Amino acid sequence: MGPSHPPFRFTGSRRLLRGVRRWVTAAVGALALTGGLAAAAPQATAAGLTQVTAFGSNPGNLSMYAYAPDTLPDGAPLVVALHGCTQSANDYYAHSGWPKFADRYGFALVFPQTSSANNANSCFNWFEPGDSKRGQGEALSIKQMVDKAVAQYGSDSRRVYITGLSAGGGMTANMLAAYPDVFAAGSVNSGLPASCATGIAAAYTCMYSPPDKSPAQWGDLVRAAAPSGTASWPRVAIWQGTADTTVKPANATELRDQWTDVWGIGQTPSRTETLAGGTTLSVYDDASGRPAVEVYSLSGMAHGLAVDPGSGDEQCGTAGTYYLDTICSSHHTARFWGLDGEGDGDGDGDGGQDPGALPAPTGLAVTATTGTTVALRWNAVDGASSYAVHRGGRKVGTTTSTSYTDTGLATGTTYGYTVAAVNAAGTAGAVSATVTATTTGFTPTCHTASNYAHTTAGRAHQSGGYTYANGSQQAMGLWNTLITHTLMQTAPGYYVLADSGCPA
Repeated sequence: MGPSHPPFRFTGSRRLLRGVRRWVTAAVGALALTGGLAAAAPQATAAGLTQVTAFGSNPGNLSMYAYAPDTLPDGAPLVVALHGCTQSANDYYAHSGWPKFADRYGFALVFPQTSSANNANSCFNWFEPGDSKRGQGEALSIKQMVDKAVAQYGSDSRRVYITGLSAGGGMTANMLAAYPDVFAAGSVNSGLPASCATGIAAAYTCMYSPPDKSPAQWGDLVRAAAPSGTASWPRVAIWQGTADTTVKPANATELRDQWTDVWGIGQTPSRTETLAGGTTLSVYDDASGRPAVEVYSLSGMAHGLAVDPGSGDEQCGTAGTYYLDTICSSHHTARFWGLDGEGDGDGDGDGGQDPGALPAPTGLAVTATTGTTVALRWNAVDGASSYAVHRGGRKVGTTTSTSYTDTGLATGTTYGYTVAAVNAAGTAGAVSATVTATTTGFTPTCHTASNYAHTTAGRAHQSGGYTYANGSQQAMGLWNTLITHTLMQTAPGYYVLADSGCPA
């Protein structure tokens, strides 16, 4: 499994091995000709990314690469990031956007790397029990990397997180199940439920037609993988494109069922929000009202990691093959985990601390919107000296009144808001219910890329080998990487050809 590649780990007789190799060579060649195969990624050599050796017995035959800001304090968090098939630690470091937030919020990064010696397409062997179970193979190698990084950087062992794309996403789910005592939270990007497959044939079934197990059946697989008596579980973010044909979107539903069952909560979301990039966020709170599972569904996105190149606070990453220009998943994942120091995903900005004695403000309502502003009001709380206003779980302002106007927003975009009362000691109380507001208007945008890139980014679609702009249905020629067009988005989901000049 992984970006468009079979999850083979070759075993058996030499004759079978030679035959499989011939088949894979032909298949990979065909994929390359249609633009469906990423070039083999180089070894990690980027400035700032360092190889770490002697991190343990390394039974999974992996390589360890790490990045840490120069001013990293003791007791900082640690994030483990797993690449997809045909990729490398360097590839994920350069495209995913995680280094930006490591610098901003102060945490170390570990990038495990597999190779063709383990898997013909350099996929993590998420489907092999000998590599994905606690204390075995690649899973144990990754755990040993965590131990090495915690010792080397003085990281807080209570704040270790893991994320991964595709095959790395499948391995992430398995690591969360096998090591719930190690990881505080995780993020599965275009990946599979934990213990979905125990061999090659089952891997294909999981990718293309995942088993429709009950939440309890999926949850039992996690409980069986974890140490006996485990009572505390990681929080899990799930990212999935609706147009993914490599790992079908049904996997996100099964992942949700699996982890909500582990947490003992239902499969009906506590709330939903509309984010940028055609993203719908569904939040599933635990019994205390704190988000335990978040599902990010990206309309029209194909197989890959969601990035949003740019210098904005909520932007990150570099677009490329299987790095799709939609929304910065690393930003929202870091927010969900509480790495931003403003919150732990529950919107109260307390970084995981218990809320103060002040009750949640009531009557939160949207009073006005423009193309760039949202005005809010709420009822006063006795004992409050100020109020903290949060947008999408991140604090955006403080006011002593019971009204607030959020500014500098994007046109035609939906935002979610909560408010918490703050006492004289600076302690925030319980958070209010969420209200949503949509700014008016729409700002046209221009996108120049190959027909293949336009399609994978959700701006166009292909039929019979030809490409058509979404919305306008204008013909763009063959679906490949050799034909380039400029598309202008004139309305949500509506694109027109603008090769002669894009006024936006």
